[in-house]
Order: sequence, then structure tokens, then C-alpha cells
Amino acid sequence: MSAGKLAKYVTSKEFRSYLMSTHFWGPVANWGLPLAALGDLKKNPEVISGNMTTALIFYSALFMRFAIKVQPRNMLLFACHFTNEAAQITQMGRFIDFWYIKSEEKRNEIRDKFKET
Repeated sequence: MSAGKLAKYVTSKEFRSYLMSTHFWGPVANWGLPLAALGDLKKNPEVISGNMTTALIFYSALFMRFAIKVQPRNMLLFACHFTNEAAQITQMGRFIDFWYIKSEEKRNEIRDKFKET
């Protein structure tokens, strides 16, 4: 798309209507979830809630489907929940690894590492 076409589209009534709709502001508000999850990827896995992570995995899966089925399709909402789904699945992997795979000795090493920082 050329700069002229882009400028024309951004100043159009259609684009302004989109910016004032829930199709735009709903997903923008939802981006807090995946951004927080991505920020938590470097935090201590001991504090990850398995129950909450499971709930967020199902929540994002359901809303990805909703974003595709609703008319018109809301790809901004889909991208938000796809990102959250990936982050939550990664968090669940960290949770399972910490609590069910690692030995107590390894868990203590991880705890000590996070106490130092």
C-alpha cells in the first residue's frame, strides 16, 4: 500500500468508525494479559499458578475461536489470544517442569538463583 493510499484510509470515516468500536478497543484492552504473561516468563516458576494458567489456556482458546467466528472477523482479538495462548502454554510447561520433573535439589537451586536477583 502506498503512503498516499494509507493516509487516505487512515483519515477515512470507515477507519475512524473502526477506532471507536469494540472490535478495536476490546482487543487493545485484552493485550494486558499476554503482555503480563510474556513479562512473567523470566520470573520464578515457583509462583506460577497451575489452576490460573489452565483457566487462561482454555479462555484464550475459546476466544480465538470466537474471534474467527464473529462477523466481521476480529483478527486483532485473534492475535491477542493467540499470543496469550502461546505464553500460557509456555508458563504451564515451566510449572510442570518445576513441580513435577525437577528434583527438590534443582528446585532449591532455582529458588536460590531468584533470591540473588
